[in-house]
Amino acid sequence: MDSVRVAQDEQGIATVSLNCPERHNAFDDQLIAHLTEQIECLGAQEAVRGLILTGEGKSFSAGADLNWMQRMADYSQEENFADSLKLANLMHVLNECPKPTIAAVQGSAFGGGVGLVACCDMAIAVERASFCLSEVRLGLIPAAISPYVVAAIGERAARRYFLTAERFSAQEAKRIGLLHEVVADQALLKEMVHTLMAACIKGGPEALQDAKTLIKDVAYQPVDENLRIMTAERIAKARSRTEGREGIAAFLEKRSPNWVTSV
Repeated sequence: MDSVRVAQDEQGIATVSLNCPERHNAFDDQLIAHLTEQIECLGAQEAVRGLILTGEGKSFSAGADLNWMQRMADYSQEENFADSLKLANLMHVLNECPKPTIAAVQGSAFGGGVGLVACCDMAIAVERASFCLSEVRLGLIPAAISPYVVAAIGERAARRYFLTAERFSAQEAKRIGLLHEVVADQALLKEMVHTLMAACIKGGPEALQDAKTLIKDVAYQPVDENLRIMTAERIAKARSRTEGREGIAAFLEKRSPNWVTSV
C-alpha cells in the first residue's frame, strides 16, 4: 500500500492523502520521502492549480512513528542529523510550494502533523480534531517544525504548548491561528475546502505564486524606501506581463480570464 495517495480532478486540484490509517499516518523515513517527492512533483506541474493535504482514517497525523523513533535512538548524532534534515526539508518543500495549499484536517494532528498544518496556506479542521506538540514528553523538541508553527501561532502560544505538551481543541487551534476554520463534520470539511480552493483558482497562476512569495518577503519588514521600491517593482512587473494584461482585459470585457476553466 502506498503511504501517500494522490488524486487530481479536472480543474487541476490535487488531493494528497497520508495513507497509513492503521498507524494514524505517523511519519517514518519512507512516508517523509514519498510525501516530499509528491509535493515537489505537483508543485512543478503547470497543470496543477492547487493542493489539498489530508489523511485517511481517524487521524490526520500522529507525528513520528514510534518504531522509527526507536531506530533513530540507535543512530549516531551524524546519522540523526541526516535523518532529521529530511523532515526539515519536507516542511520547507510544503511551505514553499508555489501552488495554493490547504490542510483538510479530518482528525487529530500531533507533533510533525501540526507542522504540516502550519506549512499550508490555509487549514480547516473538523470539530473533533485535537492537536498536541508532545515532543518534550519524550525528551525531545519540535525543532524541524518550529519555524512554521511559531509563524502560525505566535511566540506566546508556542511558549505554552511547546512546554506543556497539552492537547488543545480545534477551537483553540483556531483561536491561536493554527486553523482558519472549524467545521462540524467531514462533509462540511470537504465543502469548505472546495469553496476556498475554488476561490483560489480564480486567480492567475503566476499571481498566486507571486502573492505567496510577496507575503514571505514583506512580513515583519520595516516599511522603508527599499520595501516601497521592491513592492512597486513587483506590481509593475505583474501589470506588464501577459497574465496581468489578460486579467485586466477580461475584467473590462466582463468575461472570465483564460486561466479560469468551467467544468
